[in-house]
Amino acid sequence: MPATAKNRSPSRRFASSIVRAQYGMRDSVSLSRRGFLKGSANVVLASGFGGALLSACGGGNLDAELPETPRLASVSNFRDLAGVGAGYMTVDGKRMRRGAFYRANVLTLSSADEASIDKLGIASVYDLRTPGEVARDDDVLPAGATAQTFNVLGSSDFVVPPLDTAAAAAAFMEAQARGYVTGAAQRAAYGTLLTHLADGAGAQLFHSNAGKDRAGWVAALLLSISNVPLDVIMQDYLLSNIYLATSINAQADTLRAQDGEAVAAIQLPLLEVQESYLQAGFDQVQSSYGTMANYLTRGLGMSQTTIDTLRARLVS
Repeated sequence: MPATAKNRSPSRRFASSIVRAQYGMRDSVSLSRRGFLKGSANVVLASGFGGALLSACGGGNLDAELPETPRLASVSNFRDLAGVGAGYMTVDGKRMRRGAFYRANVLTLSSADEASIDKLGIASVYDLRTPGEVARDDDVLPAGATAQTFNVLGSSDFVVPPLDTAAAAAAFMEAQARGYVTGAAQRAAYGTLLTHLADGAGAQLFHSNAGKDRAGWVAALLLSISNVPLDVIMQDYLLSNIYLATSINAQADTLRAQDGEAVAAIQLPLLEVQESYLQAGFDQVQSSYGTMANYLTRGLGMSQTTIDTLRARLVS
């Protein structure tokens, strides 16, 4: 019997909300940017991405042997890199492998969520935060997992400069994304992290503070290496706004109560993700290195063997 809105499971209803939100998002990726990713991945972008995205988000066949990724109330941006359902399709006819890599915000796990995440067999956790962020919120690690920190920003803490408009806040976030490509500390940390992901055994998890910016860039790189279409990479990036919706709304409400509506409006771009943030990173890759392949090898110092090993772990 077809599931109704009332009897469908919460995880399926959540997946359905993701699909609805994705189709409501504006696709503003230019042809030149599509060409950039095409050259980077050495593939031809497939048409009809909507069907592939729908399948990856629970609208297609679900492999009965793969349980749905648990929703963690205490770590709201926790998700499987490969998407939900059967996993994202690649432009060369492969499918991303679920259960290999997970992404998240800070691991402030409740007891109930600890029990859920422990079932996934996560062997390694990679924390991309600064020492100041780590000191404020310690990770609660999955059972049996080892932890390693890669301070992507290379600074003692994450500091936001004074901002007087929402546009300035968005520009700051775009500058952060460009820094992932141009900064020496960022490139060193990301290159080392991707190498660890390639060589590590078992399921692995990487996270930043909100799981949307530093971790979002890692996810975009891994999806690019997997040959996932750029349209889907962008939509996957924007899903942080859905996973973090409750947190974003709560933080905005607190800002309104403490500092007024004007301040909350200025700060909102810091709490969410926008297309322009990820696009700024991709544009900087194109400007600095020409192709994603050059960024991975020359910018991040990865060998082609490591990239191939990583892709083999990402797709089936």
